[in-house]
Amino acid sequence: MSDTATQQGVRWIDLANPTRFIALVDRVLPWLAVVTLVTLAAGLWMGFAAPEDYQQGITVRIMYIHVPFAWLAMMCYSVMALSALGTLVWRHPLADVSLKAAAPIGAAFTLLALVTGSVWGKPMWGTWWVWDARLTSVFVLFIMYLGIMALTRALDDPGRSAKAAAIVTLVGFINIPIIKFSVDWWNTLHQPASVIRLDGPTIHPSLLWPLLVCALGFTLLFFTLHLMAMRTEIWRRRVSAMRRLAARNAEATAP
Repeated sequence: MSDTATQQGVRWIDLANPTRFIALVDRVLPWLAVVTLVTLAAGLWMGFAAPEDYQQGITVRIMYIHVPFAWLAMMCYSVMALSALGTLVWRHPLADVSLKAAAPIGAAFTLLALVTGSVWGKPMWGTWWVWDARLTSVFVLFIMYLGIMALTRALDDPGRSAKAAAIVTLVGFINIPIIKFSVDWWNTLHQPASVIRLDGPTIHPSLLWPLLVCALGFTLLFFTLHLMAMRTEIWRRRVSAMRRLAARNAEATAP
């Protein structure tokens, strides 16, 4: 094995150490937060400055927050699925921390996607909600987030909790391609994909660029929140371990 590969392996092991990971987060987080705020501000400014849609009018500007929320709802679950593999396959010590830290963030993004989608859909469809394939599968994703969060809190044993959450997360990942391709597989009210397409985006560049910048900004926001949540979860586990140790010591020294 070359020296470069060895150094990369050592760095990976170092990141698996919670103390070294927290130190890295402390260094990176302030810069990441600044870049996130600047990118979000630029994206939202571009969105408000973008022209109105010839059919939807000013309501098209909801797209600049709704679409990133919907993308991140799926991306966050994908991060959780990778973390679940890290728990079950690679036994990475921070994989379960990543999964549990991402779940509330993903639930929040999914709820925001549902709410903003309803607000955007009301003037277009004439109703706040329809049980079509896309909306129903996203609602199922929201329920899955809540279920995983409840599961991780229902089991006291950290090992059993991590394994159960990882298995449920991987089983539920089947819903992600259903959400993505639901508008292609079934006849739904929800519009088909207009950005990520084999033949290229169908949105005019004056609307597409603000959307992409907003999506980048919200993606950076997710990683900022995720790192903060992981750091908090590590400290929470350390405090819990210290309390359990103190309780055992108290029992051992009790008359």
